[in-house]
Amino acid sequence: MKPTLLILTLCVAAAAQTKTDASKAPSGQPNLLDPSTMTAKAPATFTVRFDTTKGPFTVKVTRAWAPNGADHFYNLVRAGFFTDAAFFRVIPGFMAQFGISARPEVSRIWANSNIQDDPVKESNTRGMVTFAQTSARNSRSTQLFINYGDNSRLNADRFAPFGEVTKGMEVVDRIYSGYGEQPDQGAITSQGKAYLDKAFPRLDRINSAVIESSPDDAGKDGSKDGSKKDDSKKKADPKSTS
Repeated sequence: MKPTLLILTLCVAAAAQTKTDASKAPSGQPNLLDPSTMTAKAPATFTVRFDTTKGPFTVKVTRAWAPNGADHFYNLVRAGFFTDAAFFRVIPGFMAQFGISARPEVSRIWANSNIQDDPVKESNTRGMVTFAQTSARNSRSTQLFINYGDNSRLNADRFAPFGEVTKGMEVVDRIYSGYGEQPDQGAITSQGKAYLDKAFPRLDRINSAVIESSPDDAGKDGSKDGSKKDDSKKKADPKSTS
């Protein structure tokens, strides 16, 4: 859902500008309210530790798999984008989707800050981490998903994995899935955490996501063990509404 544009008086606009200027991070530091500060190039490989309401898990990113996606993820983590973000769309046997900010003011800023597509070099198998997108090209923004099973059918639709869960996949498996696809992405975007706390209080969340290491080598560890996907009902591809 696109935010409604309002015509503000000069005084209000000036006040808002003053507030924005005051909130800007120091020079060289990423600022969630200013995407232009979040353009750093990611290391060849790095690991990110997610602490969630279900426990911790670790994602290893290999930039060569999907450079644009890896860089974008790297900057979002550095800026603290995922703090309090909920796993709002969880379908057993398919995937766990997250990446809408808990803060509506942040979601508004990032609504149209999309990145260019990457060629698909790895497959959407169990544990692989991939950005969600719409059917349009170059529509990846901030939403991601973790594959629960062998979703290699997504490869042909430009879903390019950039990382893999190397520790704690059993934690990811336990993320609450009882609400299925009920949470409304437009409402999450416009109302943030308040909407989810009221309507879907059992959703699991990310308490923090931090970069743990940036090894020099670009080797890939862990394993990608495909598992059976649930075909008992049709599953829509992971899509973003931004």
